[in-house]
Amino acid sequence: MATSPLPLNKLTALSPLDGRYQSKCARLRHFFSEFALMHARVKVEVEWLLHLSAQRGIKEVPAFAAGDMKFLRELAERFSMLDAARIKEYDNKINHDVKAVEYFIKEKIGARKSQALSKCGEFVHFACTSEDINNLAYALLMKNAREKIVLPQMRALIDTVRALAKRHAKQPMLARTHGQPASPTTVGKEFANFAARFARAHDDFAALPMLGKLNGASGNFNAHLAAYPKLNWERIAATFVCRRLKLEYQPMSTQIEPHDHLAALCDGLRRFNTIALDLDRDMWGYISLGYFRRKVKGEIESSAMPHKINPIEFENSEGNIGVANALLQHFSEKLPVSRWQRDLSDSTVLRNLGVAVGHSMLALEESVKGLSKLGLEKDRIDDDLENNWEVLAEAVQTVMRRHGVKWAYEELGKLMRGGATRDEFRAFIEALEIPEEAKRRLLEMTPANYTGRAAEAAAKWSAGATSMRRG
Repeated sequence: MATSPLPLNKLTALSPLDGRYQSKCARLRHFFSEFALMHARVKVEVEWLLHLSAQRGIKEVPAFAAGDMKFLRELAERFSMLDAARIKEYDNKINHDVKAVEYFIKEKIGARKSQALSKCGEFVHFACTSEDINNLAYALLMKNAREKIVLPQMRALIDTVRALAKRHAKQPMLARTHGQPASPTTVGKEFANFAARFARAHDDFAALPMLGKLNGASGNFNAHLAAYPKLNWERIAATFVCRRLKLEYQPMSTQIEPHDHLAALCDGLRRFNTIALDLDRDMWGYISLGYFRRKVKGEIESSAMPHKINPIEFENSEGNIGVANALLQHFSEKLPVSRWQRDLSDSTVLRNLGVAVGHSMLALEESVKGLSKLGLEKDRIDDDLENNWEVLAEAVQTVMRRHGVKWAYEELGKLMRGGATRDEFRAFIEALEIPEEAKRRLLEMTPANYTGRAAEAAAKWSAGATSMRRG
C-alpha cells in the first residue's frame, strides 16, 4: 500500500465535512477554520490596543489619529490568507499560536511608519494572557456562527414543519402508543407538536449569553495593576468586552473563562438536535407504514432492488445527529473542567466546535430535505382508521362512566380488546342504558372524526398564533 501523502482535496480529506459534504459545509469555514480563529484573534488584539488608546490614564498609548485607527481596524477587516500564512510562519518558529498573532500585528505596525503607532508596539497584547485573547475570539466566532448559520437553519426546519402542520391540519390519522392503535389525531397536529418543541428550543438557544473575560494570568488583573495601579481595570475590561466586542462580561474567572456558557450552547444545540432525531424516527416510521411516500425523480435507492424508495434523508439526519450530539455532550462535560487555574486540555476540544456544528447543520438540512419530498398517502391513512374502530373505546367508556354505568371500562374491554368492527361497535352502543342524546353522539363518532382539538391546535401553530418568543 502506498505511503506517500495524498494531495488534500475533497476526495482525500479525512473528515467527510471537508470531503463528501464539502459544498454543504464550506460556509462554516468563516467561523471554525484555523483562518477564522486567527482572524478573530487579530480583531481582539486590535480592538484591545484601540481601547487602551482611549484610556486617559495610559499616556504611553496616545489617542490615535483617524488614519491610524483606520489602519488598525483594517488589519482585521481585510485579514487575508497571506496574513494568515505569515502568522503561521511565526507559529512554526516559536510554537505559540497567540504570540504569533502578536508578532504579526507588531510587524504590521512597524511597517506603517506612524510615529504614534511606533511608540506603542509593546502595548499589543498588553497585560494579556493567551486565554484572554482566545476566550474572546471563540465567543465572537460562536456568536456569529449562531446568528448567521445555526439559527437560520433551525428556523428553516421550523418553517418546514409548520407548513406541513398547516397543510395537513385536518387530515385525521390513527395515533399509536406503544406501537399499537390509539385515539386518533391529525397529521397536522403531529407536525405541530414538533413545531412547538423546536420553537422553544430555538428560543432557549438564541437567548443564551456569550461571555468573555480579560483579567490576566490568574484572573486577578495582577499585571494590569503592577503597571497602572490607579486604574479601574475591571471597568476598563468590562467596557471593552461589552461595548467593543458586544459580548457579556465575565467578572469572575481563573486564567480561563470557565466555558460554562459554551457548555450551555452545546447543550442547547444538542437539545434541538434531539428533537430533530425524534422527528426523523417518527417520519421513518410513518413512511414504513405507508402514510407518506417520498417523491423522487431520477434517484437510485437500492443497487439491487429497483422498487425501493428509502427514507434516506431521515436516516442521514439521524446518523449526523449521533455524531454531533456525541461531540456536543463531550464538549459540555469537558470544557467547564480545568485543573486549578489553567490546563490546556480545552484547546484541542475548542478547535472541534466546528465539527459538531457541521454535523448538526448537515442533520437539520437533511431533515428539511426529507420533509420537502413527502407526499401524503391519504387513502392508506384513511384505511387504517376504518380498520380500527376499537380506538373509540376510550370515548365510549368515558361517556358510560359519566352516566353511572358500572364496570364500563371492563365491559368495553371485553368487546374492543383485540379489535372491533363498525357493526360490533354500533351494536354495543345501541344496547347501552344511557340517555338517547349521549347514545346519538356516540353513534355519530367514527375513527376519522374522533380527533378532539387536534385540527385546531395544528392550525394555531401553523398560523403563527403562538410565537417562537415566549411572552
